Amino acid sequence: MTSEEIRGLPARALADSLRRGDLSSEAVVRAFLDRIEAVNPRLNAVVQLRAEAALEEARTADRVPPARRGVLHGLPLTIKDSLDTAGLVTTGGTKGRATFVPAEDATVVRRVRAAGAIVLGKTNTPDLTLSYETSNLVYGRTNNPFDVSRTSGGSSGGAAAIVAAGGSPVEIGSDTGGSIRLPAHCCGIAGLKPTAGRVPRTGHIINYEGASQFLTHIGPLARHVDDLGFLLAILAGPDGVDPHVAPVPLGDPSTVRLAGLRVGYYSRLPPVEVTPETAGAVEAAVDALRRAGCEPVPIAIPDAERIYETYVAMLFGDGGAAVLRALDRWGSAESTLRARVAGMKTLSSAELTARYEWLDGWRSRMLALFAGLDAIVGPVSPAPAVPHDTFDRANAAYTQVFNLTGWPSTAVRAGTSPEGLPIDVQVVAPSWREDVSLALAGQIEKALGPGLPGPTF
Repeated sequence: MTSEEIRGLPARALADSLRRGDLSSEAVVRAFLDRIEAVNPRLNAVVQLRAEAALEEARTADRVPPARRGVLHGLPLTIKDSLDTAGLVTTGGTKGRATFVPAEDATVVRRVRAAGAIVLGKTNTPDLTLSYETSNLVYGRTNNPFDVSRTSGGSSGGAAAIVAAGGSPVEIGSDTGGSIRLPAHCCGIAGLKPTAGRVPRTGHIINYEGASQFLTHIGPLARHVDDLGFLLAILAGPDGVDPHVAPVPLGDPSTVRLAGLRVGYYSRLPPVEVTPETAGAVEAAVDALRRAGCEPVPIAIPDAERIYETYVAMLFGDGGAAVLRALDRWGSAESTLRARVAGMKTLSSAELTARYEWLDGWRSRMLALFAGLDAIVGPVSPAPAVPHDTFDRANAAYTQVFNLTGWPSTAVRAGTSPEGLPIDVQVVAPSWREDVSLALAGQIEKALGPGLPGPTF
């Protein structure tokens, strides 16, 4: 099998072949390292590469008898630089950690390594992951593989760019306000923000502590929807450290019966309007589900105009004090975040508690909206990837809405803009029903994916 054929396989198929011994881990690792070497100079997606160490681990993996091989035995992958990796520089995108080498792996990194995965390297992320464009003072900016003059999204922009370009079969990212789904959309791949409380944040630069912790989720990115569920099964579950993770069993997407599912759909969150092609991608996705036997139901998200301001209050209602504490903790005296939070309003305790009360009331209205529905389909963003440094943060309300609810959401490609840029939609399910979200996203991928143009290189 050629290197190109190896890179064309889904992660699950690669892992199956590696476990059986049909492919050597060294050949697979080399195939992806060669691709990183070819594309990364233009992308700047992989910021720490452990090529020789990965090859040595692959050779060791190839000597293990098939009967003793784990689920991910010998499978290479990349890790977002916001997740600690023992023995490998982990900056979290912040300058004070430019040479920081963790002593321990983040929980999710430890889990994939225990299953046999081989870490190829780390992918770029903005300072503390708190930006929708991937650029920082340590490594610079990551470019979009469809058009290097455009953003790859943030904050898992390095992750999405290298997966889309074929340099990694699967990646672990994070999502505090769209940071998995927006980069997946910009780069035309799949990404899953799991249910809040599904995957531990232990060892992530923004972890499980604080009033806004509920916004942050850890999840997978891949070129194929099926690979998201494949990796989620390894990442999920309590670790005895993150106090918010619950021991809820995972459902199997392959057992979800699509026929008869009621799917709500919408194409706009006022006041931000979507492009015609974005609305068309939602329509195409809904039509694909209709043909599979689902019952589409048009809906409107309540109080859409307040989503962005509520999200900002949850994350920065302290005037950015928590962000400044984190920057001070890591010695990041120089940071683009400092200027960004300098002018933020500090809400009084009365104002902040009132916002939380409103949020819970809104969540209740969202639950009422979901009554009688099995899933919701909507845009990831109002437009495809924009030129560098032009993203309007208010547009992120399209993803922030489901960080506020905590519901699982899968981004999957459903269209292409006139410029040839990918357009994803997101498929949202009730809490703990990642199986439903993934099953529906998989159907959209099956119906619409073939023939969609890929990256330019």
